[in-house]
Amino acid sequence: MAPAAIRLLIADDHPVVRNGLSGMFAADSAFEVVGEAADGAEAVRLARSLEPDVVLMDLRMPTMDGVTAIGELARAGSTARVLVLTTYDSDSYVLPAIKAGATGYLLKDAPRDELLRAVRAAANREAVLAPSVAARLMNQVRGPGPGLLSPREHEVLKWVAAGATNREVAERLLISEATVKTHLLNVYGKLGVGDRAAAVAEAYDRGLLTPRRPEQS
Repeated sequence: MAPAAIRLLIADDHPVVRNGLSGMFAADSAFEVVGEAADGAEAVRLARSLEPDVVLMDLRMPTMDGVTAIGELARAGSTARVLVLTTYDSDSYVLPAIKAGATGYLLKDAPRDELLRAVRAAANREAVLAPSVAARLMNQVRGPGPGLLSPREHEVLKWVAAGATNREVAERLLISEATVKTHLLNVYGKLGVGDRAAAVAEAYDRGLLTPRRPEQS
């Protein structure tokens, strides 16, 4: 039996963009576009009524911007995963969006296949970051923080911030994927966050990460 289609809500104030994205996802049976919103307020209303799996959210929109909408959905207890899709990757957009509750952040120049994979990953509660966005998070450094995280937790989080998957972290540190997941759950608890992207953002905000890549094991 084929898995259920991923229910997708598209929020963007440009009709041409919405139509293009809707057509792209509708052409793939793995997705079902359940609604379109022209601003953040409409996105919040539709997400509450339609209960999509993923909201593809622009940031610069009238009436209510994307960051505010993400925060509203989080406060309302929405189970939808929000994937930001925008043309802006500056610090003033990236960190607020992730801290508001976005599970991922992509730019509109992303290739089609990358965007499809990103929505699938978001639906599976996985964080997705464009390379330039990950680099900006790496540069949000305040200097090493106090020993909140264990050395191994810190090492795992540094690899995650560099864009590594759980499997890649496990291979580099010579540990199992289950152990990586356990370390990440401990990190989430210590930082008071719920996913990878938020953990990375919070760690940089607290000064727990440095821009240096971890040494190869």
